[in-house]
Amino acid sequence: MLSKGFLPTTLPPDPMPLVEQWFDAVRAAKSQPNADSMALATATPDGRPSVRVVLCKKLIVDPGYVVFFTNYASRKGRELDGNPRAAAVMHWDHYGRQVRFEGPVVRSPATESDEYFASRALDSRIGAWASLQSEPLDSRTTLLKRVAVEAARHGTSVPRPPHWGGYRLWPETVELWIEGPFRVHDRARWSRSLTAAADGYAPGAWQATRLFP
Repeated sequence: MLSKGFLPTTLPPDPMPLVEQWFDAVRAAKSQPNADSMALATATPDGRPSVRVVLCKKLIVDPGYVVFFTNYASRKGRELDGNPRAAAVMHWDHYGRQVRFEGPVVRSPATESDEYFASRALDSRIGAWASLQSEPLDSRTTLLKRVAVEAARHGTSVPRPPHWGGYRLWPETVELWIEGPFRVHDRARWSRSLTAAADGYAPGAWQATRLFP
C-alpha cells in the first residue's frame, strides 16, 4: 500500500528499489488500470519522435533496467535499430506517482525473449506471427484470415517469431514525482554513467538531485 507521504529528506542513493516498491504496490492494489503500462518514446536518427504505450514486463533493480517486448519490425523497433535510445514514463494517477526513465536500449537475450513468449496465451503467440505490425492493412478481414492461417500452421506449438522479442531500457536518468497539494509536488532525479559491456552496460553510481516541481 502506498502512503501519501513525500520523498525522504535525504534521497536514497539508488532510485530503483523505490521504483520497484511503487511498481509492486500499484500492481498489488489492482485499482490502477494497466498498472504496468508505460509510454515509450523513440526517435529516428534525424530526430523525428514517436510515442506509444507498451507494457513493462520486468523491472530489474540491480544492475537497473526495465524490459518490454514488441515486434522488432514495428516502427518502434525500426527506430531503435537506427537510434537505440528511448524515454519512458509510468504514471499512476490513482496514487499520484510518476516514474520517468531515459537511456540506451539493447535487445534482450534470446533466452529472455523465448521465456516470456512461451508464457503468453496461445492466441497471443499466434497473433505475433499473423500481424505485420505497423504495416498498411486493407481490412480487418485480412488480419483475421492471417490469424486463421497461422493458427492452422502452428496448432498448439507456437515458437517465438524471429521478428519478435524483448528490449532492455537501461536508464541513465530516473525521475520520481509525487503529487502534492496545489501543484506543490515532490520531484527528484537520479543520474548515472553507463559503460558498454557484453551483457548490456556496466553502471556507475547514481547521483541524486532534488528538483523544483
